[in-house]
Amino acid sequence: MADADWLVQAALAVGTERGFPPLAVAVVDVAGEAIVLRRSDGGMPMTSRIAVAKARTTLLALKSSGSVDLPGPIVDSIQHLYGGDFVPFAGGVLITDGGVILGAAGASGARAREDEEAVQTAVRRWQESRSTAGQK
Repeated sequence: MADADWLVQAALAVGTERGFPPLAVAVVDVAGEAIVLRRSDGGMPMTSRIAVAKARTTLLALKSSGSVDLPGPIVDSIQHLYGGDFVPFAGGVLITDGGVILGAAGASGARAREDEEAVQTAVRRWQESRSTAGQK
């Protein structure tokens, strides 16, 4: 839970640092269950649900949600199968540690590439902080 909190706070901070619109950021575990979800003041309510869906999409595809490239009818079928929790747009990334998938992070509220930049940067910073802590 502490790591999930750290990741969400870091992604929100990246959004603020870079002047992105208010973000919602979610971290889900490997089962796709939300561990932490926060939406910045002024963020649109729908962004919370989209952030979770982007993270779940990442787990389903085992790659960033923006890398999912499927024909529309297949996307429609998968969305139906997963109750709308499949959003193949940038903003969801895997959270890994030493090649092991721990979960995923998703963001929504800015442009899709900015959403992804926020969570990708947060995950990278988290991985670097773990690596640095392990060297001490």
